[in-house]
Amino acid sequence: MNWYSAADTPELADFGPVTGLGVTGHGAPGGPAHLAAITALYAVAGPLTGLAGGLPMPALEGRWWVEDLTRHPLDVPRDEWHWHLFLRLQPSLHPSLHPAQDHPAQDPALDPALMEQAREAARPTPGIAAVQVVTFTDGRCVQMTHHGPFAEEPKSLALMDEFMRAHDLVPAGLHHEIYLSGVQETDPAAMRTILRQPVRSA
Repeated sequence: MNWYSAADTPELADFGPVTGLGVTGHGAPGGPAHLAAITALYAVAGPLTGLAGGLPMPALEGRWWVEDLTRHPLDVPRDEWHWHLFLRLQPSLHPSLHPAQDHPAQDPALDPALMEQAREAARPTPGIAAVQVVTFTDGRCVQMTHHGPFAEEPKSLALMDEFMRAHDLVPAGLHHEIYLSGVQETDPAAMRTILRQPVRSA
């Protein structure tokens, strides 16, 4: 399936390993720590995409969780939310990016020297030392495209929860969002976010 595509209603999907740049932190979405991490991530990604033969700049992604297991995540104060921010590296014919030999179907591996060049080019942006190359797997998921403001995501999440119950599925990983329209978009009519929840059979 297309990583950057999801139906407007809940559906099942399956995704293998993906590789890209990531940074981890906690704090409210749109808060100082979150915005600083986004800035650091793009500061490294900018020179990296150029060094790797002009790779396209990917959409920002976030995987979210809370440490408080006594409350529903949406009831936990936003400044207590944790996140992994992510920019996926797309395959390229550039020799610095090549399929990992042990997993030929996954995203390209990255030459560590190229990563250090990109990090050096991003100086003196704060936080760039925390930007790392990461790989993760969502696996089997329930997903859909949410149209509208982030504040209205609970409506779409409720549809996904209903779909999971109907198919005897339970969450089995971090809540994942892909910001197709960009996190800075303010026009509700233009805002599109893929909501993705890894699942397993109940």
